[in-house]
Amino acid sequence: MLGNFDFGVIVRALGYLFLQGMSTTVVLTALATIGGIMLGTLLALARLSSVRVLSNVAAGYVNVMRSMPLLLVIFWFYFLVPILAGWATGASRPVPIGGLASALITFTLFEAAYFCEIMRAGILSIPRGQLAAGFALGLTYPQVMGSIVLPQAFRNMLPVLFTQTIVLFQDTSLVYVVSLTDFLGAAAKIAQRDGRVVELYLFAAAVYFVFSFVASSLVKRIQSRVAIVR
Repeated sequence: MLGNFDFGVIVRALGYLFLQGMSTTVVLTALATIGGIMLGTLLALARLSSVRVLSNVAAGYVNVMRSMPLLLVIFWFYFLVPILAGWATGASRPVPIGGLASALITFTLFEAAYFCEIMRAGILSIPRGQLAAGFALGLTYPQVMGSIVLPQAFRNMLPVLFTQTIVLFQDTSLVYVVSLTDFLGAAAKIAQRDGRVVELYLFAAAVYFVFSFVASSLVKRIQSRVAIVR
């Protein structure tokens, strides 16, 4: 089988794989990570709130999202968002959103549940004496969280946040179900077109492995640099 291995099909497909496929994967990963961290931080603050209703709603959201398969959530939002958009705009039929927008909404909302738990752990890792010290200085709760607690929480959780981003990078391969051409989707299209399934899928696996391995190595270096000696 390896004797018939055609490296040429990979070389010829590099432009399409990286310019079309990998660019979509990276953009989706970056935007969903930023949105997920922002929403996840708000959810973490809500979960830690003394307002029971707010805390219960945030906890319910996190538990529901973490209990559902990501593939099901992608399907759900792909069909639901156009209907909601049509209802919001008063259109007589669902408004087409597109695979990229649906995938971005899905990954942002889904990953926010995981980033929420990461940020909640980071916030809880900060000694409560620092909150009391901030209040003693006359700072308000938002000022204490924004100036004292959250910066330290982000520092503590930075390696875990990057690790979750690596997981998100791998999970973006599921967007093929909404006909979005990410890196794996681009490899699959060329594999089916040229009848070179082994070459393209092995190359895709190797690229994902290299990206994830290099990123994991960087996370370890970051962890050693940001570790706080107590």
